[in-house]
Amino acid sequence: MRLPRTDHVDRPWRIHEIADDFTVEDVWALPTPGGPDDLALLVCQFAEGIKGGVHGDDFVSRTLFAVRWKLGALLGWDKPDSDTGVRRPCLYDRLPADLRDGPRGPDLGSSPFTSLYQREDEWAAEMANKTVQAVMHIGWVPDGAGRYRGQMAVLVKPNGLLGSLYMAAIKPFRYLGVYPALIRSIGREWEASAARRNAS
Repeated sequence: MRLPRTDHVDRPWRIHEIADDFTVEDVWALPTPGGPDDLALLVCQFAEGIKGGVHGDDFVSRTLFAVRWKLGALLGWDKPDSDTGVRRPCLYDRLPADLRDGPRGPDLGSSPFTSLYQREDEWAAEMANKTVQAVMHIGWVPDGAGRYRGQMAVLVKPNGLLGSLYMAAIKPFRYLGVYPALIRSIGREWEASAARRNAS
């Protein structure tokens, strides 16, 4: 379920301290019911999914992802932004000492994302390419019924005019195909993992 931006902005996440110049682009409730200490399980699930590559789980989403990756390869969108260190320092360099010295989160392999930090109730990972600098933030929040669930926010800083045009162009595809498929996939994998844990 898509949530208003205030569901992210109004929570006391540490990400606000280091990405206050980013725009909160999307916020989603994740179908991942669990206990108060289960964020680490969700982070592991995300890490495995990111390392395996995001391709969609139905025909529409697979087609959208295939078109996106092909365009990115042809136009060079997904190459690392070589100017990031000059124009926009990596967010890791902004971390306060307690976050820099604490757990960073999982290694995300050859994916474009890099873990920034992991706490008991939030995890953040960063990526930068020719179009945007972005943060994926996963929080662990009470669901109002005595349980907890994941909440995903995507924060972005477009890279000039190209980045702004790119974000505007992909917006309908994100909402029509990408996010619904991603959320369904996250829910199915969470349910399957919970069943395996309960059976062991």
